[in-house]
Amino acid sequence: MTNKELKDRTQKFALDVIRFIETFPRTKAGDVLGKQLLRAACSVGANYRAACRAQSHTHFISKIGIVEEEADECLFWLELVQKSGMKNGDTVANLIKESNELTAIFTSSRKTARNNKLKNKSQI
Repeated sequence: MTNKELKDRTQKFALDVIRFIETFPRTKAGDVLGKQLLRAACSVGANYRAACRAQSHTHFISKIGIVEEEADECLFWLELVQKSGMKNGDTVANLIKESNELTAIFTSSRKTARNNKLKNKSQI
């Protein structure tokens, strides 16, 4: 997957979450879960864009680690939404699936970048 495709995918994820939380009930729980999920989902794309512009390999690894954490945090909030019964159905299931996939992509990317950095150090 290219950087552009991943930028587009993370942006689509954020937009899908925005649309999803607009359907939440206007309760304390709905407001809190919605705000937390929105913050984390938007952070995935924003921090991925920052990682693409990293000034060093170390900075890239750090930023990708943040992206990984935020994608996993989205999963946490989505699971709470589902398990609390606030929302069920295809939309939440699809967002959980996408959050899992993004987390796996960024976990793999961070591990690969870290391993490449270690290989480069050992070759010096």
